[in-house]
Amino acid sequence: MAQALPVQSAPWAATLRDGDYELHDFHFHSGETLSKVKLHYRTLGTPQRDQNALVTNAVLILHGTGGSGQQFLTAQFAGVLLGPGQLLDAARYFIILPDGIGHGNSSKPSDGMHGRFPHYDYDDMVAAQYAVVTQALGVNHLLLAIGTSMGCMHAWIWGERYPEFVDGLVPLACQPVEIAGRNRVMRKMIMDSITTDPEWKNGDYRKQPRGLRSAVYILLLMGSIPLQWQKDHPTRRQADAFLDDQLKRRLATTDANDVLYGVDASRDYNPDPDLEKIQARVLFINSADDQINPPELGIAEREIKRVKHGRFVLLPLTDESRGHGTHSLPAIWQEYLAQLLPTLVGK
Repeated sequence: MAQALPVQSAPWAATLRDGDYELHDFHFHSGETLSKVKLHYRTLGTPQRDQNALVTNAVLILHGTGGSGQQFLTAQFAGVLLGPGQLLDAARYFIILPDGIGHGNSSKPSDGMHGRFPHYDYDDMVAAQYAVVTQALGVNHLLLAIGTSMGCMHAWIWGERYPEFVDGLVPLACQPVEIAGRNRVMRKMIMDSITTDPEWKNGDYRKQPRGLRSAVYILLLMGSIPLQWQKDHPTRRQADAFLDDQLKRRLATTDANDVLYGVDASRDYNPDPDLEKIQARVLFINSADDQINPPELGIAEREIKRVKHGRFVLLPLTDESRGHGTHSLPAIWQEYLAQLLPTLVGK
């Protein structure tokens, strides 16, 4: 589990701000509308502008499915990347950490609408992020957008939808193509586990349906780390205890509708046709031990050739890597970010 930094003692504590922004009459790609969408966000630092009033130091960091911007305020992430003298020192950069639609403290099914909540997709989520950046925060340009897992996929959409708005993209742990193959099969298994359970009641359950347990099993396997799990739980008793602990923790804080909607949001994701439209410099990073994006697919190496200013890095399996979760361990990949940042100055 990621270790949260005590806010009082964190070196960036004085600049941490939480905020909410409301979008009215938001139209979703599904054809549904919502009269009010609450978008939560956190920021660190202060925006800086050049002589043309263009913001020059804004960095957007995007979380994965089921996460929130809060997940980056950890010793493993903020403690490595955002502190004094570090690569994205919050004293120099304006860090933006939004909670996506359906996640964190932003509007989501479990707030009360349950199965009547609009069926959002990734395009809706990116449009809402853009509203937070431009309307709520008044930022007219991003130096960098970093995304992990689902946020990785959002980063590709940012590069295609707003090609002149962002200078650099760092997609971590995803593929720039339609979700298919085993990835899609696992996602459908999660959704089916919930929706085929009679206790789900079309989302109007009074207690969490038993199908949520099966969904959590699949989520665990999706993000599993075979080498590390074997090292950390080398006996049957230890492995069973680990599973029991994970289930207890996850089921205590997880809502079936939120999981269902979050997984389903990837249904029409496919940046593949428009990769040539991306103008930003792209540092695309995957991990060799990622069970969701295994390197034998060869997709990343093939697709990055179509990105004008693209570079792909495959991180090797090491004692420090954590499979899919390596995306949130900048100690492992920050050397590549350090190479990218100077190329963005004045771009």
